[in-house]
Amino acid sequence: MNQIEVFEEIDAPPEVVWDVLLEFESYPEWNPFVRAIEGEPIEGEQLRVRIEPPGSRGMTFRPEVVGVEEHRRLVWLGRLVVPFVFDGYHEFHLEPIGDGERTRLLHRETVRGALVPVLFDAAALEAGFSAMNDAVKRRAEARVKATR
Repeated sequence: MNQIEVFEEIDAPPEVVWDVLLEFESYPEWNPFVRAIEGEPIEGEQLRVRIEPPGSRGMTFRPEVVGVEEHRRLVWLGRLVVPFVFDGYHEFHLEPIGDGERTRLLHRETVRGALVPVLFDAAALEAGFSAMNDAVKRRAEARVKATR
């Protein structure tokens, strides 16, 4: 099992960060890593996700949403053909900081399976997570600033 975790502290409440993460239709405008998501963030639903990691080949996959906690957590599980060949458990976790006007965003991927040594490009994914987290931060903070 391999895991990547990238954290970002954002000067916006979890509700604002959550809204940014769930506005799938606008991803092509601002998200440098996850270029598109189609589907509904509802447990049991299947999404269509297009990622383009920096310096690596892009790919489209169809994960199942396995966890949703409003303003807290969105999780999906992607599989290559059958279980345990290449399984990716992807999570966005939002944690309020201090008085709740700030958020710690955790962007995590846990992978396992026989093809992990061949298919898992940790460096490219980590760079993609960092780029996306930074873009989420800029977008959420701009929204907060616009309301002041």
